[in-house]
Amino acid sequence: MSIADKTILITGASRGIGRALADEALRRGARRVYAAARRPAAFADERVTPLTLDVTDAAQVRAAAERVGSLDILVNNAGLALYEGLGDRATLERHLAVNLFGTYAMSEAFLPVLTRSGGAIVNNLSLNSLAPLPVLAAYSVSKAAAFSLTQSLRASLTDRGVRVHAVLIGPTDTDMTRDLDIPKASPESVARAIFDAVDRGEEDIFPDPVAQSLADGWRNGPVKAFERQLAELR
Repeated sequence: MSIADKTILITGASRGIGRALADEALRRGARRVYAAARRPAAFADERVTPLTLDVTDAAQVRAAAERVGSLDILVNNAGLALYEGLGDRATLERHLAVNLFGTYAMSEAFLPVLTRSGGAIVNNLSLNSLAPLPVLAAYSVSKAAAFSLTQSLRASLTDRGVRVHAVLIGPTDTDMTRDLDIPKASPESVARAIFDAVDRGEEDIFPDPVAQSLADGWRNGPVKAFERQLAELR
């Protein structure tokens, strides 16, 4: 699925990876980019339509779905990451509200238009979907749940012609990792790699050097094979 001449909606598009994805979609010739955020950023390009959208607000999600008449690609990028353990249930629930249920709500709301277009859902997740980082325990739990949701959507939507991609992102130079003294990929390079992989039809996308070091082991490993086997039982 080439990005050129497509209509794309990106949540969390005001900064970081979301902003980089919006800019990259424009560079690749997207027809329309809906740049959604709780506080939308300004874009000079007239192909951008800003959307005020909190993915945890059911009324705002419905309003966005009613406003967007056609859509080819939904990128669920909005996320929450707090450096917290599992000692506070409220913190865990906040993460789940955004990272899991926000992704679910957006996918359900835009499924009718994506079915009509034969489109795609791209869920930006994390390598912490596969293994938790103790200082980001609640975040890791929510991203693991969102990865399972992504796999379930992928299996259930195959017959409707909607592709579902999981993006397993490693350390990237965003606000989340600002204080971590570790090698980080740039948001721009991650955005390019995500759209390259969507173009190639890759189910599971590993868009940065740390993630890529795990890609072959995941794609050719027994867990991925088991996912494919179970998907046949739908």
